[in-house]
Amino acid sequence: YGHIAGSGSYGITKNFPTKAIYAQYRNLLLSPTDTKFTFAGSNDSNDIFAIAVQRSRLREKMDPGNWELWISGSDVNAGGTDDGSVIKLMDDSGATTNPSVNQGGRVFNVVSGSIATGTAVIETTAANQTGGGYGLFYPDMGIIVLHPQVLRNNSGPSTTVALSHFPSSSDGINDDNAGTIEKHIKAASYFVARREEVLNTTHYFCRATNRKFNFSTNPSFFTASDGSFTNASFFRDPKTYITTVGLYNENNELLAVAKLSKPLLKSFSREAIVKVRLDF
Repeated sequence: YGHIAGSGSYGITKNFPTKAIYAQYRNLLLSPTDTKFTFAGSNDSNDIFAIAVQRSRLREKMDPGNWELWISGSDVNAGGTDDGSVIKLMDDSGATTNPSVNQGGRVFNVVSGSIATGTAVIETTAANQTGGGYGLFYPDMGIIVLHPQVLRNNSGPSTTVALSHFPSSSDGINDDNAGTIEKHIKAASYFVARREEVLNTTHYFCRATNRKFNFSTNPSFFTASDGSFTNASFFRDPKTYITTVGLYNENNELLAVAKLSKPLLKSFSREAIVKVRLDF
């Protein structure tokens, strides 16, 4: 939870944690001249809820139109469990052909809807949502920014939502708004998403002619006394097994290593062509 003035948290000499969080996400996602998060309907907000997907799960980016987050409307602070009063959130990328692009990359609106049918179904568009959009979605950053006031004031698909008691913006007091929204998300117990990753693939064909790679520097290949073959049959007909392929640049620097699924026999009477697929 972040607040532009630091409300909802305790700090010394006004070094409030919520103020630092708001500034952190503002610097990360907004242009340098933009001081506040603006949601659909031109609604500026002094506070936000930010959900950042763990980098190890995200890899590169989230797939727009393929995530859904539920927020329980039960009074979780009173010990209540989810009673079916749930706000279902997704993005409106399916209805947007030209998304906004700013410092945080592509930006879509967070709206009420579901992807349960396999196709995104928007219940209420951001433009028609009372008080403005539910939030903003930054797929390239893996961040969902929610508008607390809209969450508080809208009931979602059901008749009542017990979100009216938060966020609390007391000055100089830790209201634990982040902990409260976490409880509402856990109570709903539903967050699905799909990541998107672009892989560049290049294929290299490595040829080992009949006269090359027929000897080994392995100590078991030669005797230590006079350097003769340890296996007499190797005289005039040495045999090796290729197990690894190394890719070098023009400066003879090793850049990548590929392992064969099984050793490949190599001799003066055999040539080999190994196809290497490099993904990066």
